Amino acid sequence: MIQRTSTFSPGLFKWFFTIAIIGFSGLLISCSRNFSDPQKIIDKSIRVHGGEKYLHSEIEFDFRDRHYITKRQEGTFSKERIFKDSTATIHDILTNDNFVRKINDEIVAIPDSMAKKYTSSINSVIYFALLPYGLNDPSVNKKLLGVTTIEGQPYYKIEITFGREGGGDGHQDTFNYWIHQKDFTVDYLAYYYLEETIWEMRFRKAINRRNVDGIIFQDYINYQPKGTSWTFKEVEEMYKSSGLSELSRIELKNISVK
Repeated sequence: MIQRTSTFSPGLFKWFFTIAIIGFSGLLISCSRNFSDPQKIIDKSIRVHGGEKYLHSEIEFDFRDRHYITKRQEGTFSKERIFKDSTATIHDILTNDNFVRKINDEIVAIPDSMAKKYTSSINSVIYFALLPYGLNDPSVNKKLLGVTTIEGQPYYKIEITFGREGGGDGHQDTFNYWIHQKDFTVDYLAYYYLEETIWEMRFRKAINRRNVDGIIFQDYINYQPKGTSWTFKEVEEMYKSSGLSELSRIELKNISVK
């Protein structure tokens, strides 16, 4: 009978065991860092999409027959919307200090309720156009819900809610963002919002991604589930099974960055 002897010495085994423990510990630390801190995920996504360029740029684009201009310099900002109706050119200007409406270059008085409505509309369009930049606003609360796979790609799934202080009219709305685990791009989002007295949900898929002078812009296919009582998990599964209907396209045109 042939007697087999091991050439794996105790010292070599101890070396392998130590290396394995160090490697596994590093993997745990890395996973913990990546999977448990939504702030770091959002920070990296913002850097990928534009980073510091958001803070020192004048951005213009067209959306649904309206021209938008947003300027930001450190803590100061202005947001403008210009469009024409049947008789006049309307120019809305929102700054840190106030809201002003001009009709044919003349400032007009408007009720506070209407100023609030116009402000909300302008903020909403620019918020979506510059995603994920707005996800670091002071009123934003972030929670990592876990990881998932959509169309064969791995994603972090992050829940965004808003504090009442500084959260605006939509502070009760809830968003989910699917951020690619390797590219850190925002590829999908869904939001649950109150439309007058009815809660609605939308799911969006990013398309037509392009880099304009250092900032990534993307359009979206806007999907709508049937009914009003869906959860974010259900809507994700409905998208995967082609169970959502296309409602509209969110398309930005004539983008410029200075």
